[in-house]
Amino acid sequence: MTDEAQLLGIADELYGLALAEFTPARDARAKQLRGTDEAAPVKALRKPASAAWVVNQLVRSEAEQVEQVLALGAALREAQASMDGEELRALTKQRRQLTAAVTTRARAVARERGQRVTEAVAEQVEATLTAAMLDEDCARAVRSGLLVAPLAATGVDPVDLAESVALPGALGFTASPRPAEEAAPEARPGLHVVPDPEADAKARAAAEDALAAAEDAVQDAEHDRDVTAAEVSDLEARSLQLQAEMDELRRRLAELESAAEEVDDELSDAEQVRDAAEAGLTAARRTRDEAAAALEKLQG
Repeated sequence: MTDEAQLLGIADELYGLALAEFTPARDARAKQLRGTDEAAPVKALRKPASAAWVVNQLVRSEAEQVEQVLALGAALREAQASMDGEELRALTKQRRQLTAAVTTRARAVARERGQRVTEAVAEQVEATLTAAMLDEDCARAVRSGLLVAPLAATGVDPVDLAESVALPGALGFTASPRPAEEAAPEARPGLHVVPDPEADAKARAAAEDALAAAEDAVQDAEHDRDVTAAEVSDLEARSLQLQAEMDELRRRLAELESAAEEVDDELSDAEQVRDAAEAGLTAARRTRDEAAAALEKLQG
């Protein structure tokens, strides 16, 4: 097995684990590989974002449904390339229905693995499935089961997947399907259960990992809350400033309207005075002309 194939196989195992198990399992595997070429790349494998983890689990648990999504995406891209408008509209409707249905199933898969999926994460899952339909490379990334970040695509511009998959070779890889869960020993008739002496320690370690993951989630949520709260405060201050400016403009507009009315009144009065002056000038000119004519007649 080549180094790349071995590394992809290790990543396949790790990204199929429960989200809280990923980091301790990755670190333990890197420790096992200490002194080999794979140790550093394994240690560098990034913990997947919640939406990426959900899609990775879906690919392993519901491979048939995922392949339906990818097959419909291929047909959609073909219809788009051939400019078949009617078929494109029909396939687009199917795409929306299918991605919504598969997203619902993905949430159920995550819930079965003890992970609650929020609406925001579900939207990222659906966006990732849509990206896989619109973009062939995104489809290959989803099929790999090695996503570390959710995907988004327009179907027009190429998608840079370097930061979205765990390894460069992921785009040529297909995730291993998850085998059916074996029945617990106590559920098998006639089988004597041998107590695990490390069961309490393992349970405590798992609980500690779950608590650490929950604390990380709380910190992330608090950070998001603080960021959005700061944005709200800034926008509220800006809104108050704009409202004050609008009030000042309204006050100034009222003053200008009042001044305009006063000027209109003064203008009307001035026009009347001007008209009277024009009439007086006309009468004075007529009287002058008559006086001049009488004088000229006497002199003649």
